Amino acid sequence: MKGFPDARPERWLGALALIIISLISLGNVITRYITGGSFSFTEEFSVFLLVVLTFAGASVALRRNRHIRIGFLERVLPPKYRSALILFQALCGAIVLGLITWYGGKLAWQEQQWQSLSPGLGLPQWWYLVWLPVLTTAMLWRLIQQTRDRLKGELNNDA
Repeated sequence: MKGFPDARPERWLGALALIIISLISLGNVITRYITGGSFSFTEEFSVFLLVVLTFAGASVALRRNRHIRIGFLERVLPPKYRSALILFQALCGAIVLGLITWYGGKLAWQEQQWQSLSPGLGLPQWWYLVWLPVLTTAMLWRLIQQTRDRLKGELNNDA
């Protein structure tokens, strides 16, 4: 496979989140230096964008086969057992991501139904939470792609 497998939407989303975090943090520091006060929205938005950045980065890492795992067993097992181990790893990851997607979606739905507002700015809480099932679904898709490529031998299993 040429180069790295791509996860372009997640890369763009992560880069955008990082740029916005940097800009609002810089703006907050400058404002605090000049006026002695700070913007009220920066912490709430920064935490939200940091979560988006984390999940987007995790999705890119999945697609590029860069997640942390113990590769010792993969290196010492014969190929037929290595395939079973890769499938077991994928199954475990899919279960975790499926649970996060399900319960994250349920939480976002409940927050929308309850019309909960964020503590800092009073924005609808579900605006922040809806990204959890969206990004874990992206991670699940990248896990499927990564597993397929690993089983075909197209990705390095020594990572």
